[in-house]
Amino acid sequence: MLTLSSLTDEQLLWSRQVIHRQVEHMARLLDDLLDVARITRGKLELKKEVVDLGTIIDTAVEAARPLITARKHGLSIELPPELPLLDADPVRLAQVVSNLLTNAAKYTDPPGRIAIGARVDGDRLRISVKDNGIALSPSMLACIFEMFTQAEDSHGRSEGGLGIGLALAKGLVALHGGSIEAFSDGPGHGSEFVLTLPCRSHAAEALDPPPAGEARATAVPRKILIADDNEDAANTLAMLLRLAGHDVRTSHRGRAALELAAEFRPEIAFLDIGMPDLDGYEVARRMRGEAWCDGVTLIALTGWGQEEDKRRAQAAGFDHHLTKPVDPQRLDRLLHRSAE
Repeated sequence: MLTLSSLTDEQLLWSRQVIHRQVEHMARLLDDLLDVARITRGKLELKKEVVDLGTIIDTAVEAARPLITARKHGLSIELPPELPLLDADPVRLAQVVSNLLTNAAKYTDPPGRIAIGARVDGDRLRISVKDNGIALSPSMLACIFEMFTQAEDSHGRSEGGLGIGLALAKGLVALHGGSIEAFSDGPGHGSEFVLTLPCRSHAAEALDPPPAGEARATAVPRKILIADDNEDAANTLAMLLRLAGHDVRTSHRGRAALELAAEFRPEIAFLDIGMPDLDGYEVARRMRGEAWCDGVTLIALTGWGQEEDKRRAQAAGFDHHLTKPVDPQRLDRLLHRSAE
């Protein structure tokens, strides 16, 4: 449809929105599958920090709110007056709670009721997500956290899900030193999922302030080189950076990238690792051997994100390591820090 010159502005906007929704959905499915694989192999790393419960709940509710609203459900939230602190990966824990809220919304006929609550019991925090939906049978309770398991009577409700969300949730909670359980009193009584996590005392500790300048989003125009043999990927990233005001050059082969770099003298270079004739590691090593490369920020672009891949990138002279596809927000933060 986008190739048709007769599209109206309204049709063009609709087409873009369809693409955006479906690509996001596909990305979530792939991310979940990869995360489960990483957990199974013991390769998933948490980015822990001290975070209060309110931050986790707010993020999770924000992510699930559109579906809850669309299905005309009521949502109640009951948290302790003094919010406990957690040593946790805030993104991953919010992902778990959001998954539970989304499932509750999917498997509850509208208009339904969803309640999220939390209480502290000593050094443990219990988070409960409860609904009045289709409920879980005893047989489902026994296997609900296994891969590719979907609730009975779920036809037309899964909305393209693969039945991996709860398996992922269980793995993520276990990495935090916690547990997750499911309860149901049978048809007509809904379901309840309870997370139990270690927590700190609430009022006594203060959260670390965000790093200075982290919130600033204004980009300083930079000279940027992109080397990637995937022309679509290189040109798309180049367009994104040009729209932000940067001066960008692209190359699709290792040797050509070296020649272009010597002529262009970039301030920042994004180098794909798997390029023909010279891979990104070798291009980085040769660039670092040039006097003009002092102070240049080298960023590795790769589909491989294990610790060994990061060590190889660092040894080759890279300053940063990005796993494809590049997160635009992380990209903005990197560009901002390199300008300081």
